[in-house]
Amino acid sequence: MSATSYQTNALSHAVEDRIDLLLIDDDPSDVFLVEKMLADSGLDIAMTVAEGLDAARRRLTRRTQCIIVDLSAPEADRLAGLREVLAMSGRAAVIVLTGLDDTQLGVRAVALGAEDYLVKQEVDGPLLARAIRYAIERKHAEETERRLVEARILGRENARLERGLLPVPIIDDPTLRHDARYRPGRRRALLGGDFYDTVQTEGGAVHMMIGDVSGHGPDEAALGVQLRMAWRTLVLAGHTGEQLLGTLDTVLGHERRSEEIFTTLCMITIAPSMRTARMHLAGHPAPLLFREGDGPDGRQVNALPEYAHGPALGLVPGAEWPTTEIDLGESWGLMLYTDGLIEGRIGAGSARLGTDGLVGLARRARARGTAGRALIDDLVTEVEHLNGDALTDDLAVVLLSRRPAEV
Repeated sequence: MSATSYQTNALSHAVEDRIDLLLIDDDPSDVFLVEKMLADSGLDIAMTVAEGLDAARRRLTRRTQCIIVDLSAPEADRLAGLREVLAMSGRAAVIVLTGLDDTQLGVRAVALGAEDYLVKQEVDGPLLARAIRYAIERKHAEETERRLVEARILGRENARLERGLLPVPIIDDPTLRHDARYRPGRRRALLGGDFYDTVQTEGGAVHMMIGDVSGHGPDEAALGVQLRMAWRTLVLAGHTGEQLLGTLDTVLGHERRSEEIFTTLCMITIAPSMRTARMHLAGHPAPLLFREGDGPDGRQVNALPEYAHGPALGLVPGAEWPTTEIDLGESWGLMLYTDGLIEGRIGAGSARLGTDGLVGLARRARARGTAGRALIDDLVTEVEHLNGDALTDDLAVVLLSRRPAEV
């Protein structure tokens, strides 16, 4: 039977949108009864009739909002037929409309998932209209709740995954203190395209790294994790310097989803004496060096020189990354960061903070005696204050400090 439309403006509270309804009933007199009630209901209904479940499957569409089914079948088949209707209903609400005035059957039908159970002899047009509207709204509410529950479960799983992917530094030297702060630019995410790691290898050398995958999103976050894990594996295998960067460049070339993606990176290897280091820059901002002591260099803050640097990974085949030698001194702090910390605006204009601006903020913070995680937090807070809002880019900051034990 083709779809028939029942339209009326008799009631002021009539719904504005047409409701697509599927009636499953093989009794012509019952079909006529439902048609008459719908004609008196005040609803704009497009009804399709199916004489059985096979026909119902063929005529059920994505537009179907409500299914009315009769349970006046032999007792053994009543709930089995309802189960089949519920299984194929999808997002459509299901109403049982039957001539059986059986309270227990009604309870069981609703328990299985039907939105309502109506007895034909007790129903008129307005009551049926109300039941249809309520059933559709209940179904929408159930779908919304289901999606919220699924989103919460997925969110918790992603949060556990992302927390597990953040690095735990490997440091055995008690004179070293490691502080870090990580915040992705994506809303409600825990992991972004920035990545970092710190590893102390056998013999006492300490290796630090921070990097930034171009772009924002889960693909960039996944690539950042791959590069960090590759870096840690190579370091633990004894690779350092330009050779290590060349291998990472190869890894990036194989793992990125497009040739436009590149990665900036800063890598520092601190000698076992903890007084000197070697730095490699691959298109990345230079770290800050904090010097401690009572002499003329006491509490100095400066950006490390970046005149010796190479291109970002993934840009130039066969690139070279020269080495910069660093004199650390006895007590020091090295702060590596991604450009999310220095690209915020300073005021209403277009000027950016930059490395020089960050050095100025760090000097004022150190003059107040701020150190460790508090220093990182103060810098991020001040940068956001100057920007006039929260930073939108991924941000990672790592601070490794050394204060030798007093003899």
